[in-house]
Amino acid sequence: MRASLMQIAVDPDETVESRRLRVAALVRGQRDAHLVILPELWPVGAFAYEQFEAEAETPAGPTYAAMADAARDAGVWLHAGSIVERDGDGTLYNTALVIAPDGRLAATYRKIHRFGFDKGEAVMMGAGEELVTVPLPGALTLGLATCYDLRFPELFRGLVDAGAQALVVPAGWPARRREHWTLLARARAVENQAYVLACGTAGTHADVEQAGHSIVVDPWGEVLAEAGPDEEVLTVDLDPSKVDKTREQFPALKDRRLGLPVPPGPAA
Repeated sequence: MRASLMQIAVDPDETVESRRLRVAALVRGQRDAHLVILPELWPVGAFAYEQFEAEAETPAGPTYAAMADAARDAGVWLHAGSIVERDGDGTLYNTALVIAPDGRLAATYRKIHRFGFDKGEAVMMGAGEELVTVPLPGALTLGLATCYDLRFPELFRGLVDAGAQALVVPAGWPARRREHWTLLARARAVENQAYVLACGTAGTHADVEQAGHSIVVDPWGEVLAEAGPDEEVLTVDLDPSKVDKTREQFPALKDRRLGLPVPPGPAA
């Protein structure tokens, strides 16, 4: 299974529509991949809070339309990163889109953990409530998370319990905390014995330098590939059988005692 992580640079001098067209062309160039992954909020920029309202769209809006056409042309599964979604009641969400090779919208995931503390995303957006997995036929089952979610291990354990074998994390991660990005990606892979495919943005937007360094980690915690700080496409071949082999060779997940249903005690 070949995965391509597209570390897109979000240039403030490039319009959203121009970036959509450019990224669509890049996706069309990935015909040899099975899965293509884009970063968090790449149309507008993860820290461009002042543009969230103006650029909000529905899951079936212009970003989906452009990416669906590109996925169909390339014949790939496309995790299209995330968009600013406006729900019918006006609430904004940071929503990831997964598109099938036929252009169908296969899944959406609303980011559960909102970053910003008392500003930005944390106060402007609603929180998602559902764990989402996506089985890719003949390959791996994806578990979906987004950026700040990476700091909350219970989310990923829930995804693994739901069948996830590869954990996909699009992000707009700041350069000043890049060491956390790499550390947490490896930790989530080791503790869940799953692939982690973490795709970030490059460049600087809204005066926040981006970390780049998209990374693919295998179920043993080994780094299979890592990008640099600039825009690039990181491509790696994954062995779907490695997840089951790792869990069989080192069955740590079977030894869990917390977070599991508690068996009934003896009758009084």
